[in-house]
Amino acid sequence: MFSPQGPSLRELAIQALSSVERGYDLLAPKFDHTPFRTPESVLGATADALRPLGPFGQGLDVCCGTGAGMWILKTLCQGPVTGVDFSTGMLAQARRAHPDAQWVQADVRALPFAQTFDLAVTFGALGHFLPAERPALFAGVYRALRPGGLFAFPIGAPPPLMSGWYWALLGFDLAMRVRNAVRRPPFVMYYRTCPLHAVRNDLTAAGFTVTTVPLTALGQREDGSPRYRLVLARKARTP
Repeated sequence: MFSPQGPSLRELAIQALSSVERGYDLLAPKFDHTPFRTPESVLGATADALRPLGPFGQGLDVCCGTGAGMWILKTLCQGPVTGVDFSTGMLAQARRAHPDAQWVQADVRALPFAQTFDLAVTFGALGHFLPAERPALFAGVYRALRPGGLFAFPIGAPPPLMSGWYWALLGFDLAMRVRNAVRRPPFVMYYRTCPLHAVRNDLTAAGFTVTTVPLTALGQREDGSPRYRLVLARKARTP
């Protein structure tokens, strides 16, 4: 599906009926050939927006998957770069693509780091966390950063109510809720549970100072607002 190298419908169905961890273990060898991988345009726009804020020391990719975001850290960070994910399969693919990086298998709701990194990024992962789980995720990233460290990630604007994308994403989320109501373990993957205002509130509660910048290279909506913004969550510097 999606390309000759991508997963079949049967493979995707098996993944969706598994747990999140097992599902991504199964999908890992073909993940980079699906639309679920963060597009190069989003990665490039994020790198361009972060470059004037660097250089940084050590970098962390939270929910790194197959390592698509690792090249951003390599270009922006002068020290070692690390990816963390809980999927064995995804980390195996990431190690093959970036053997010079460091890889850690862990639940990112309990990150095993303390004041280690100067820059943390994440791409396309927030939909895998229920709103009640975001505080633990953001608190862990806050602990993992050194004073003055930055947590950055792109976030898309919601599609207009009358667009096909709005109804497609709504339908997907409803289907996932039905699936999780009737089958265990759940597969948490939602597109409409992390609006910018809610994410900003959770980051602020974790201790971050939050700003956003438009990723103008990714275009505008019909009303002139940006299609994507880069969230910049800064940890306070030591007095």
